Amino acid sequence: MSTHTPRRRALIGTLVAGLVASPLALGLTAPAQAAPSTGLVISEVYGGGGNGGATFSNDFIELFNPTSSPISVAGMSVQYRSSAGTSAQVTSLTGSVPAGGSYLVQEAVGTTVTDKPLPAPDATGSIAMSGSSGLVILAS
Repeated sequence: MSTHTPRRRALIGTLVAGLVASPLALGLTAPAQAAPSTGLVISEVYGGGGNGGATFSNDFIELFNPTSSPISVAGMSVQYRSSAGTSAQVTSLTGSVPAGGSYLVQEAVGTTVTDKPLPAPDATGSIAMSGSSGLVILAS
């Protein structure tokens, strides 16, 4: 399993379960707060790996399990759609994500190999993701 790394260029932010607001007296509302997650979240997306100036040679997607129990990813996939794309590219997942742990999905390698390889991935795909736009989905 990979270790949770600081955020790099993110194509999309962490998925949030929802926002909660409570009405107060005089019609005021309390500030919105993120609801705690009860499942896996996409914690990091790195596109443009192996391009000039890239930190890493590969694109990658990192999942995080914020719960206190392992979560199986059997039958799940990560899916990428470019900003102009009409169909998704898919990488199937196997295994599980430990409680409080992360799961690294290594994707396509670029043409410029850097001296900073990724840690050993939990899954490997061949999706070439943009470094500036696109959509990543965790699907079951």
